Amino acid sequence: MSADASTSLYDRIGGAPAVDALIDAFYVRVLADPVLVGFFHHTPLERLRAMQKEFFCMALGGPVNYTGRSLSHAHHGRGITREHFTHFVSHLLETLRDIGIDDHDADRVIEHINTFANEITGASY
Repeated sequence: MSADASTSLYDRIGGAPAVDALIDAFYVRVLADPVLVGFFHHTPLERLRAMQKEFFCMALGGPVNYTGRSLSHAHHGRGITREHFTHFVSHLLETLRDIGIDDHDADRVIEHINTFANEITGASY
């Protein structure tokens, strides 16, 4: 997939079908990770996948509005640390590469998702 800067990152990675494939493959990895799986024991996974697809579409410049709770509210009090976030992002990068996203666009996705780290971990810096 091309790194053409004139189109949104959402479009460059393949739009909604790519985001669907990304989230489905990504959560296979996340739920197999012993460091992360505990965060999802009482989470309705279909709702989580739907919200993540919506979030990723919006975050990458797609034509979708995110209707979920704010990230800081959704993750507050869950004990998510930078280490957990790093595991999460590592799985995301591996998944992006596995579904055929080129390194340039995969790096842009990771850069963009990293901007949400403080909201997810509750850090104030």
